[in-house]
Amino acid sequence: MGDTSLAAHADWSIDPRKRWITVARRTTTGWTLNAPRPVGDVSTLLTRLVQEAEGGPVALGADLPIGLPRAYAARRPEADFPTFLRNIAGLPDFFTVCATLDDIRPDRPFYPIRGIAGMTRLSHALALGLPDTSALSRDCDRATTERPAGAPLFWTLGANQSGKAAIAAWQHLILPALPDLRLWPFDGPFRSLLSPGSVALAETYPAEALRHLGIKLRGSKRRHADRCATAGVLITAMDQQSATPDDAMRHAVLDGFGADACGEDRFDSVLGVLCVLNVLAGNRPDIAPDDPWINRWEGWVLGQTALPVGSPRLPTASAPPAAGSSG
Repeated sequence: MGDTSLAAHADWSIDPRKRWITVARRTTTGWTLNAPRPVGDVSTLLTRLVQEAEGGPVALGADLPIGLPRAYAARRPEADFPTFLRNIAGLPDFFTVCATLDDIRPDRPFYPIRGIAGMTRLSHALALGLPDTSALSRDCDRATTERPAGAPLFWTLGANQSGKAAIAAWQHLILPALPDLRLWPFDGPFRSLLSPGSVALAETYPAEALRHLGIKLRGSKRRHADRCATAGVLITAMDQQSATPDDAMRHAVLDGFGADACGEDRFDSVLGVLCVLNVLAGNRPDIAPDDPWINRWEGWVLGQTALPVGSPRLPTASAPPAAGSSG
């Protein structure tokens, strides 16, 4: 961790205007936090971060799904999620969102392209050959005693969905960077993935980051006044991570990250980078639960320790099938 030159967090969206990144640069006494900025050209993002790090390691968090639900993965022949990504060229329709239930196939799982009367997540699951709606979710998507559930990966409609963001990120950020990009937790503990000239990427979740940082948001992050009210606790959280905001960042914090529609995205990008710094400092674990499905297929949220409510599977789930097995 001591050699990490750059930590960053990208708040992701299908809309490029709502993709913002916050960068922390290592100093002799800690970190300097720069104000959030647009992600810009996704195809050059990782290269630009490595250049900023001047040859040092880059620890990158992103608010997007990295992994597949185990019920879906059990039907795949690959050994793990990174291998699946490398083989995705053999699934040319994988990223094409389905318009109807009849379009859904294991190699075309995203749905729906638009709202249709009577559609349900149960019908989506059944069309994929899965037993119920719970099979659409990864364990890290499920509710814990400390936060609500996230959206299932393949669902692409409504405000509470992550499917379209996953499509955009996997296609244009992750796939072009393989095999050089190091993916957590599939490639090992997060801190172990940091090496000179490389980027280690981990999934984050702003609702988790708030808890990790001890910040209680009163109201909604979507409201400018409520973001302004967090200024004091946010500066305290920065101090706890030995992260000094530059002048532009301090102004952004005091201003609630602006009154426009992207203010919440800038806010989330700052929460995310503080989450990454917290893990790098050893204050939160840089490993996922000891479950082979999570570490080989599903992925996890960086720093999360709370297990899904009512889940009987953690941490003693049986191992995923070996490569070539039908599951």
